[in-house]
Amino acid sequence: MTGGAQVISLGCRLNIAESERIRAMLSGERDVVVVNSCAVTAEAVRTTRQAIRRARRERPDARLLVTGCAADVERDQLSAMPEVDGLVANRSKLDPRAWNAPERTEPVPARRTRAFVAVQNGCDHACTFCIIPQGRGPSRSLTVPQVLREVERHVEQGAPEVVLTGVDVTSWGHDLPDRPPLGRLVAAILEAFPELPRLRMSSLDGVEIDAELFDLFAGEPRLMPHLHLSLQHGNDLILKRMKRRHLRADALALVCRLKRARPEIAIGADLIAGFPTETQAAHEDNLSIVRELEIVHGHVFPYSPRPGTPAARMPQVARETVKQRAAQLRAQVAAVRDAWLDRLVGTEQVVLAESDGTGHAANFARHALPAGTAGGEIVTLTPRHHEKGLLL
Repeated sequence: MTGGAQVISLGCRLNIAESERIRAMLSGERDVVVVNSCAVTAEAVRTTRQAIRRARRERPDARLLVTGCAADVERDQLSAMPEVDGLVANRSKLDPRAWNAPERTEPVPARRTRAFVAVQNGCDHACTFCIIPQGRGPSRSLTVPQVLREVERHVEQGAPEVVLTGVDVTSWGHDLPDRPPLGRLVAAILEAFPELPRLRMSSLDGVEIDAELFDLFAGEPRLMPHLHLSLQHGNDLILKRMKRRHLRADALALVCRLKRARPEIAIGADLIAGFPTETQAAHEDNLSIVRELEIVHGHVFPYSPRPGTPAARMPQVARETVKQRAAQLRAQVAAVRDAWLDRLVGTEQVVLAESDGTGHAANFARHALPAGTAGGEIVTLTPRHHEKGLLL
């Protein structure tokens, strides 16, 4: 690729949303590559460094800039890389002045199928394993009018699905006057844009799901029946050592109530394998919560110590054991997912088409598409079987 701006997005959905904004700011400006980095794990930092080297090989004459969490957390190491021409602080990356770019008033381009809207950034919590607050700062919320303007841009461009994202989405509103709950924002979006077919939430902290948001998950068809929990573990002692604000019973009770109200809801979760001090019994609790919550969209992370975090100073689990436990967790999620896909075979699924020949149903199950289905089109399909996690 030559000429123009290229933005390489790594990590979370918030980074994807921010990358679209950066791309719009730099559109047509100069020959530049931006790596929007991730630092959530040591592996994420390694991937960032690989992306930087690959980008330099592919565009040797471009100006290569790095932003994102790793640009703050691993600043010295990344700035020392010969491939890197400069770093932009994570907190400044949406400011055109940081890129020497002019202020632009045109809408942010929508993705072809779904648009990511960052309603919140930063985090006020201090989970012992997490380095992200160092890269993102304290929690900051967009106001309801600001969010509605962002959603409106994407709706006007025909995005059939909007995903609300952030670092700690359920803390949205805590820094605003009157501390409005997240459910109020979701209700305002649905009311303001009756023409929006699909609204989806990204990862949520279960203990902060307010009553209004719960009711919307339970009964609003345009809010997708897909709840991804920032769960992290299934053992109470490990959760306490992580400094999480929920216990195992809280997650079980929430999902039980939701499934009673909306049986088709699909549960996803982030899970960490091999957290410091994790015994075999604690690991078994991690495996069993996958079964009990019926986690069909699992993001499994082998624990890796992040410098400066309390968990890095705790007694560590052997690396080989961490890898084995992560593999076992992934296998457990795959088994639960396969059983779920079995039950979806023969049922009608409303699918949003991607541009790669697949699409996602409301419950985020992935489907193969009929030939010729255009990206962004919403189609009703009845799968006949599934293979390697894909409904066919």
